[in-house]
Amino acid sequence: MKLDLSGRVALVTGAGRGIGRAVALALAEAGAAVTVNYHSSATAAEATVTAIRAAGGTARLAQADVANPQMVDVMVRELLHAHGRLDILVNNAGITRDTLLLRMKDEDFDQVIATNLRGVFVATRAVLRQMSKQRAGRIINIASVIGQIGNVGQANYAAAKAGMLGFTKATAREMAGRNVTVNAVAPGFIETEMTANLGDETRQAILARIPLGRFAQPQEVAAMVCFLASDGAAYLTGQTINVDGGMVME
Repeated sequence: MKLDLSGRVALVTGAGRGIGRAVALALAEAGAAVTVNYHSSATAAEATVTAIRAAGGTARLAQADVANPQMVDVMVRELLHAHGRLDILVNNAGITRDTLLLRMKDEDFDQVIATNLRGVFVATRAVLRQMSKQRAGRIINIASVIGQIGNVGQANYAAAKAGMLGFTKATAREMAGRNVTVNAVAPGFIETEMTANLGDETRQAILARIPLGRFAQPQEVAAMVCFLASDGAAYLTGQTINVDGGMVME
């Protein structure tokens, strides 16, 4: 199904690599003008913008730490100055600081919560006034199956992603009257730089838990994001949609 997002303006946080990059590329291919946000990986983000422009799309860079309200407010103001509207926010920025809970330092927990959960709050709050004014908008939060089932060594990450699911539902209820939908996509294990470093034994153990028997490609997550951003998903809000090969079935 070919999705048409022509005339839409999107902001994708953490769009330099992995899922964020795939989402930015897919939104641009569907016709959206995409702002590619990054915190510290300027080279990767610039490569995403270059790829979009090379394919004939519209893209711009925006540096901001999503956990910093002042930086995010400036980013959104500059986006609105450039485009005059904002239709799609994809909260993708995230980090990991994996270790067993007994060894987890305060900063390991705080940094993950700050980026992965507080960042979603900060970015969402920053765009709601404009989306309310437009009486239209799509907010898509990139969660994780880890927020549903947990994982050894990822108490901080699981807590942040689980919190994102509750945040998605609450915000969806608040914004429904303004025609702003809020949904979450929960990827399973994806072929990215993060999973490329898994040992063969760990990889095989994970694959044994996935009915479809493989990791997903980032583009498969991006396809779901594009659908949720489209007119075809106008009646979906407050939902968590797993893209996980059947790993988590509820």
